[in-house]
Amino acid sequence: MWNSTARALRLVALLGALCFVPVMWAAHVNPHTLNPTKSKSTKVNESQHTKRRMRHLARGRSGTGSTSHSASLTRASVSTPRRRYHERFFVSSFAEGIAAGDITEGEDPVVRQAAIDALGNMNGTVVAIEPTSGRVLAMVNQKLALSSGAQPCSTIKLSVALAALNEGLISRDTEVSLGGRSRMNLTEALAHSNNAYFETLGRKLGFEKVAYYAHQYGLGELAGYDISGEQLGAYPDEVIPQKLGGVGKMCSFGEGVSMTPLQLGAMVSAIANGGTLYYLQHPTTSEEITAFQPRIKRQLDIAPLIPEISVGMAGAVQYGTARRLGLNFNEEEILGKTGTCSHAGTRFGWFASYANTNSGRIVVVVFLQGGRPTFGPKAAEIAGLMYRNLFDHNFFIAGAPRQTDTAASRP
Repeated sequence: MWNSTARALRLVALLGALCFVPVMWAAHVNPHTLNPTKSKSTKVNESQHTKRRMRHLARGRSGTGSTSHSASLTRASVSTPRRRYHERFFVSSFAEGIAAGDITEGEDPVVRQAAIDALGNMNGTVVAIEPTSGRVLAMVNQKLALSSGAQPCSTIKLSVALAALNEGLISRDTEVSLGGRSRMNLTEALAHSNNAYFETLGRKLGFEKVAYYAHQYGLGELAGYDISGEQLGAYPDEVIPQKLGGVGKMCSFGEGVSMTPLQLGAMVSAIANGGTLYYLQHPTTSEEITAFQPRIKRQLDIAPLIPEISVGMAGAVQYGTARRLGLNFNEEEILGKTGTCSHAGTRFGWFASYANTNSGRIVVVVFLQGGRPTFGPKAAEIAGLMYRNLFDHNFFIAGAPRQTDTAASRP
């Protein structure tokens, strides 16, 4: 009986052992880890590369302790948003009925309609000028065109470029150091509207010379001859404070200057016709069209300089800041200059240009005001659409009858 009992106990023990075997295998328990006498952490031997990297990171840390490091992170998290400045604009880039109230009887109907269609509902003005006579062919949104003007932004670079060329400071190919190894010539600076380049020119010229040539080219004075409602704009009598950028910012952004679309149009017309600064005239009746005669304000000594800047103005349209013009028109050569800046919650977009064609030239100035959608390349795009409209209506075909033919034939 004892033997039977012993055998039964061994059988029970064997069965118990068999029941626990799957559990032990499923858990993969290492019995050595359960021994409290062998629970010391094992040291990891890092590679030499890892050690060097850790030492480098340790040297680059700001502060020596955890408190300094935490403070550094806190300062970074607080100061980072402050570096992100988003300018707020309070004027809409779009408007309806902006041409209401314009006096249109004396304008070229083809040119005016092309300007209206191109401008669309943008908050701005388009002025088209015959550069060989100074006659205003169309002025859409005359209230804005005849206002006191706005900061010229980068279109001021045309005046500064002519001044520097006139003074013999540069030629078209003269490279100006922009700091470090960066250098640029006039053609690329005009095409890409490089601010540092023209700031450098402005500082080398000085305020007196910059202001003298700006007045010679018509800034700070009425551009029109007996145009009702035209305002003067403004050009400072002395250099703006250094905290606002001094003469450098005046020559790159037009800081401190207020220029009208008519003043810019008159200056670009002088570039287009070889150096004659005409009084702009805006006929308002058929009688005034018949009696129209060009009136010369002054002759500018810029004829030898025009080839020096025309390459850069063409480059702006071909590959620079005004290349959006080519989205709508590329059948004729267009030369121009863009401008973008903002002041007191309003963004400005400028583009002044002229078409260099075999059948004559026309100057187009587009000025926009508003918010973020407003900038110089958009103004260039609108000008391209206007040139397209003119081209489609045979404006650039030699001998095509136009309302301006009688006026253009006068001396």
